[in-house]
Amino acid sequence: MALDPPVASSYVERHPATQHASTYVDEVSMRKIGFIGLGVMGAPMADNLVKAGFDVAGHTRRRDGTDRLVAAGGRRAATITEAVRGADAVITMLPDSPDVTAVMHGPDGVIRHAAPGALIIDMSTVSPETARLVAAAAGAASLQALDAPVSGGEQGAIEATLSIMVGGAAGAFERARPIFEALGTTIVHVGPVGSGQLVKAANQLVVAGTIELVAEAIVLLEASGVDAALGLEVLGGGLAGSTVLARKGAAMRERRFAPGFRVDLHHKDLGIVLDAARTAKVALPLGELVAQLMEAVREMGHGSLDHGVLLRGVEQLSGRNR
Repeated sequence: MALDPPVASSYVERHPATQHASTYVDEVSMRKIGFIGLGVMGAPMADNLVKAGFDVAGHTRRRDGTDRLVAAGGRRAATITEAVRGADAVITMLPDSPDVTAVMHGPDGVIRHAAPGALIIDMSTVSPETARLVAAAAGAASLQALDAPVSGGEQGAIEATLSIMVGGAAGAFERARPIFEALGTTIVHVGPVGSGQLVKAANQLVVAGTIELVAEAIVLLEASGVDAALGLEVLGGGLAGSTVLARKGAAMRERRFAPGFRVDLHHKDLGIVLDAARTAKVALPLGELVAQLMEAVREMGHGSLDHGVLLRGVEQLSGRNR
């Protein structure tokens, strides 16, 4: 089913840097999307697909979880089966490997009910092995699968500026390109199935380490009587500047830890990192340490807070609890 000309036209107008996108949409009939998992990241991502002209049917576990999508112009799906029925592509954005496994392989799951030829795109952060098992099952059911985790946080999802790292066949990646272009600005096919998840593991390693160092810098500045706000301003303009510092620094300094990305999820991701390191037989000395620090703030009862709460761990170790 090709996009109606007005829909394709509106997509190109909204994405002038990707004028070729409408051609891909017409050629591969990527119009109808089933979207499963409408949480902090999934909800704005589904919204952006609707804005880009896709026909999106969303399903999530929360009863009111599809209200936002419906208000944006999408459709509510009461079940997974309903979400995937007739879909050209099915996107999942779920918390962990067991969630993806249940949604993909269950009796009412995606692989059993997706139409032959449909494209399965898992944008969750899960283990590379989970991605490979999904791809194998999808292939046996005449489906194509990609692992396409994202980075950029809630703000990146809202602004459609996510970084998307994609593992899978090159042809499947090209089919999915117009979908990815509605969601992000850095879109890279990084290799075969599972490669996307390995790159995401590396991403989570760097992010966690950087947040920990920003936390330590803030505590050091404050304990030394230096204005941390001014200090972070200078750091942001030099070699120490980073997206993490720009997006997290002020909130950490002000002790605002409403979750953009929860400690529980980053703790899970660092487990994937360490598993990947063991498989590859490489040492990650700082990775091991930051995983322990993440686990420590989780044990402090901060699992539901933003990962910027690593600052609390530094304060506790420094005897500077507030």
